Amino acid sequence: MRVGKLSPTELRSRVFPFLGHRRDVLEHAGIGRDCAVIDFGAEVCVATSDPITGASEHLGRLAVHVACNDLAASGAEPVGLLLTLLLAASSAEEDLDRIMREAGAAAQTVGAEIIGGHTEVTPGLTRPLVVSTAIGRAPSGGFVTAGGGRPGDAVVLTKAAGIEGTAILAADLADRLRPLVGEAALDRARGFLDLITVVPEGRIGARCGATAMHDVTEGGVLTGVWELAEASECGVRLEADAVPVLPETRQICEVLGADPMGLIGSGAMLIAVADPGRLLRELTQAGIAATVVGHLEGCDRTVIRGGRSVALAPLDRDELWRILEAP
Repeated sequence: MRVGKLSPTELRSRVFPFLGHRRDVLEHAGIGRDCAVIDFGAEVCVATSDPITGASEHLGRLAVHVACNDLAASGAEPVGLLLTLLLAASSAEEDLDRIMREAGAAAQTVGAEIIGGHTEVTPGLTRPLVVSTAIGRAPSGGFVTAGGGRPGDAVVLTKAAGIEGTAILAADLADRLRPLVGEAALDRARGFLDLITVVPEGRIGARCGATAMHDVTEGGVLTGVWELAEASECGVRLEADAVPVLPETRQICEVLGADPMGLIGSGAMLIAVADPGRLLRELTQAGIAATVVGHLEGCDRTVIRGGRSVALAPLDRDELWRILEAP
């Protein structure tokens, strides 16, 4: 099997048919639906799980923020995190210390507690892996899903494309990139980790009438927008030229021959909303850049680049994996 998350076709045929007894869950597993929502009366429990597989640095920080970003896309407040930490036999005690210090600091930032998990040294690994499960809460009837978008809604993107991927590439390929882009650009790109959380924009989106929210992860903006449309069972028109790309992302992608639009992008949130005016104002007031990058439509899913319209489809694999696996 190829590296990267399974395709929608594989999920539908090999995963979704085997989900056990169907319970009275408000949000079930599905394409683009990163969180489960369980009814607990006046409030709902929102739960999600994510692995950190594409990075070798800052695993603790990424594990917390990537999982809590899924909660934020449901308008939920993070409460607790369960971390499964698998260490390679070659790992040092300092590796464990560094991962947990970063995870603890990140959890403090988003107001969540690490409430448990599992930690072991695992044979067959060449580097540590972290899987995080995040649990959040939201008022009953006050949560947002990826599937509530409607034709005519504007699609707003916060921040920019490829934020997480840029930080990972700047850290993991520093020796290769340094002579091509310079140390100053690499320092700025590694600092993109400070932009990874989307918890603030999740709160703002939920109170500003978001019909659907989806954080940008593997497959970048292209896959994220397709997943939002798929979950909402409608079409979409993505204006690629309107998608912001930070200078460091553009520079690193150019020298590596990568497309920023297909680069893993935690730190950016896609928000569908009928009237984006209030949302854009409140995001701007909070110091969060936001741009209308498209609209949901009846059925067709297209992306416009340089005046050309082509079909929008999820990527076979993220640009990060393509670069890291290149000979």
